[in-house]
Amino acid sequence: MKKRVGDPWIPASEYGRALRGFGVNLLVKEIVVSVEFAKSVLQAEVLYADPDFAVLRRQDMEWMLHADHTYEKHPMINCLSSDGSRGSGIELRIHGLDPDEAERCARSRGDRILASAIDKKHGLREVYILDPDGYLWVPDVPTRD
Repeated sequence: MKKRVGDPWIPASEYGRALRGFGVNLLVKEIVVSVEFAKSVLQAEVLYADPDFAVLRRQDMEWMLHADHTYEKHPMINCLSSDGSRGSGIELRIHGLDPDEAERCARSRGDRILASAIDKKHGLREVYILDPDGYLWVPDVPTRD
């Protein structure tokens, strides 16, 4: 059951028709918690957020969040693991976001760091951070040779 009171920022049908290219939509337990992670750790701009739905942007990347309760009649709701972790097998990469700064911020918030920032042989410095719903975010920047 939806929790939003009042009208959304844009009618859903108008927003849906405006989407282009590749999109990411993450199901989350609590919008407010996931939005705070995105703002703090990922340096994302909040385009819109209510208790059911949010749209976030960082540079030219835009993604959506939907609260679990908005998917109660969607067949995907049965695919969520009972332990609450999500996104197993996917990396959500944000190129050009300082991994050391993201790690510092995530640690100060108590977020789980799977691997600290390190220079990799493939030419990127990256960190592996789990968000509150268990999605793996990988901020990275090119290494200096």
